[in-house]
Amino acid sequence: MKKIAFIFLLTILFSCNKTTPDLTVKVTIKGLKKGTVYLKKAEDSLIVTVDSLAINGEDPIELHSNLESPEIFFIQLNRNTKQGEGITFFADKGITEINTSLKNFSIDAQIKGSTQQKELEDFLQLMSRINDRRLDIIKADIEARKDNDSLKIKATKDAFNSLVKAKYLQTVNFAMSHKDSEIAPYIALTEIADARIKWLDTINNALTPKVKASKYGQELELFISNRKK
Repeated sequence: MKKIAFIFLLTILFSCNKTTPDLTVKVTIKGLKKGTVYLKKAEDSLIVTVDSLAINGEDPIELHSNLESPEIFFIQLNRNTKQGEGITFFADKGITEINTSLKNFSIDAQIKGSTQQKELEDFLQLMSRINDRRLDIIKADIEARKDNDSLKIKATKDAFNSLVKAKYLQTVNFAMSHKDSEIAPYIALTEIADARIKWLDTINNALTPKVKASKYGQELELFISNRKK
């Protein structure tokens, strides 16, 4: 009886000490029978693996990580090939669900999770219009140079400069309208890091205290400080 009681006590102590991870990522990959799924993030300019799971059959995929503040993570699938495939998502504490297919791993990804992820998708949709316009300008520039048309070459150059300015302005406006979200410093760092300091300062000064204290908030503050030196 004493032995049973001791084992029972150990079980209770183990359950009490077991901590719930900050982030749980549930991944469903249609068609995947075998491979390794990795959860990664950027750390000190390197991409590091924080969790992984080897799949052999129809096993459920659940990955975990500690999380001090919302940040970008990556899901990578390795099927014993040299080329990795990745899914990028903006995670916050709690559960993120990712559904995709083996055939179109990155393209088919549907992500349900943080508010920051939804905001990232909205921003990427906004930027897709800029990118489409950029491709049109590049095509026009190639044709102008092929025809050696100096007027059209100048016109495409002016159009490209205007497009860059539009991208900066739209990014600043998006960040300012999401100043209470970690998406604001993130897009400032990743999309317009080479913009005028006054634009970066405008975003940085508008951030709420919570966002300023986040990973990307601190990185933006440091980045601006270094650029001013």
